[in-house]
Amino acid sequence: MPRPRIIIADTDVSYIYPLQLKFVEEFFEEIDLELISEKEYFNFLFSSPQKADVLVVSEELYDASLQRHNIGSVFLMTEQYEEDRTGDLKANRIFKYTSIKEIFNEIIGKSEVLQIREKTKKECQIIVIDSACGGTGKTTLALGISLSLTKNYKRVLYINAGRLQSFQRVLNNQTPITAANVYSKLASPDESIYENIKHVIRNEHFSYLPPFKTAIISLGLPYSIYGKIALSAKKASDYDYIIVDVDTSFDDDKANLLSIADKVIIVTKQNEAALFATNVLISNINGVNSEKYSFVCNDFDKNRENAIISPNLPLKFSVNEYVEHMDHYDSLRCEDYSKNAGIQRTAFLVM
Repeated sequence: MPRPRIIIADTDVSYIYPLQLKFVEEFFEEIDLELISEKEYFNFLFSSPQKADVLVVSEELYDASLQRHNIGSVFLMTEQYEEDRTGDLKANRIFKYTSIKEIFNEIIGKSEVLQIREKTKKECQIIVIDSACGGTGKTTLALGISLSLTKNYKRVLYINAGRLQSFQRVLNNQTPITAANVYSKLASPDESIYENIKHVIRNEHFSYLPPFKTAIISLGLPYSIYGKIALSAKKASDYDYIIVDVDTSFDDDKANLLSIADKVIIVTKQNEAALFATNVLISNINGVNSEKYSFVCNDFDKNRENAIISPNLPLKFSVNEYVEHMDHYDSLRCEDYSKNAGIQRTAFLVM
């Protein structure tokens, strides 16, 4: 079977080398990778019919005539971020000056030949979405990320790890799990707990564990049940990502969830109270400065006071992504969340 042919064309060599390195790291000896940094050679090459699986090309070199060639996916690297611009519908537009990781993940997600190979390379990952205090929009972010990942061809299981759940408000099917045998299995879980309750998993765009009929304390279930379900589901290999939307309280079971996670996204806001609480949370987590942890400022409004840049509150972390304020929040649903550009970018952080 021939290896996929990937062409990256840009006269800015300082830009294409890091992207080349990322492809080499992920697909070493699995693809034929070509770099083109000279406009004359690029024009010469495409003066005759070409076949390629992926073409990543700068605006300077792009021409609509490229669509006449046998190219699986074309990615047009734009110099300016223009989210609403349509342009050439046959080319996937990507903002050139975002992170190499985000660009690479978007190319993978929209290139079937690479996306299939990527699935075989990586095992399922547990992604914990956490917050130091309530009201940050943590669940909104977790649901939006789940759907954004699904739109990028990922298999997702969402687990709301709340002691008292209300996430079902934005779902079409809000009914809780009623089967008594499910709760009896949850009360005595083993390594196969996911397989034992798998039949109740629902799907609305992405898969999710339905809400429990009452708070877990009323059911006599320990908070550790969520970690056991996540690990069991990971072992089953039914998903690419398991999104665990954890409770804001901090105890041994919460610490264990953070330890088993492959990645952790901590959600905060731009106000001083949320940022102060996030600083306190960080003081109680070991290794928070590793690549495992990312920080997202949700509900960001540039017209409001921004304590992130205030000298009065030195932060123990750096914000990796901003999710802008969404109007008419109470009427929004998961599909609306996933259309938010900041949530989409956060999903790429996960990948």
